[in-house]
Amino acid sequence: MLTNKRLQNFVIHATDGELGYVHELYFDDETWAIRYLTVDTGGWLGGRRVLISPFSIVRTDWDARRLDVALTKKQVEDSPNIDTHRPVSRQHEAAYLGYYGFPYYWGGPFLWGTAYYPTGVAVSEPYSAEKVADRIRKESADSHLRSTGAVTGYHIEATDGEIGHVEGFVVDDETWAIRYMEVATRNWLPGKKVLVSPAWIERVSWMDSKVRVGLSREAIKGAPEYDEFGPITREYENRLYFHYGRPPYWLHDAEHKSSYSLSGV
Repeated sequence: MLTNKRLQNFVIHATDGELGYVHELYFDDETWAIRYLTVDTGGWLGGRRVLISPFSIVRTDWDARRLDVALTKKQVEDSPNIDTHRPVSRQHEAAYLGYYGFPYYWGGPFLWGTAYYPTGVAVSEPYSAEKVADRIRKESADSHLRSTGAVTGYHIEATDGEIGHVEGFVVDDETWAIRYMEVATRNWLPGKKVLVSPAWIERVSWMDSKVRVGLSREAIKGAPEYDEFGPITREYENRLYFHYGRPPYWLHDAEHKSSYSLSGV
């Protein structure tokens, strides 16, 4: 696992050279899966930011702080130009995924459409312009994508009052799902940081920039403290879930992996 803050400035390396570095992440607010990495291309493309899908990631080099992708610089240069300063619509996504030949992740039973993991998915030939145009026409402008940058700073509310704010995210780099929100509680518990799973969220008010979780302030007060500079071990996660009396995500994942295997995918 890694945090979005650690992912920032990871170099994105294409098959024929460097593309740029990670700026922020776009996640799906229904599944909390990271759908795209926003990449700052620097002077190479005149400062243009591009989207890179986890579908294209083939290797993570922790020591070099680098993500290798199965794309060429020419492919990225010719990819649909999406203004990352504005909301990314489902129509934009259809154009992007169709250009690369990636599957539409919203068209299947698993986290990544027809697959449980984004890596190893068989990539088809890029769709024809006619097919992409037809798909774009059928898609709505609505999107469930949110940027980690925009959600950072959201207020976290427990069942009995405010407890802090979102300071970061912890990402599973195998499924590319957000496992935890990093919550800073310094206004209530000086110096303490805790992790809260998206599975414990009851409601998100995007208009008011608030996240309500089904946990009491007292429960959060006694939760195992999160050390942002140390690794998140399974032992720590076991203590976290035991404290809250919640079933751990890996049991849920095991069920989905079993279904995924039985489906023959």
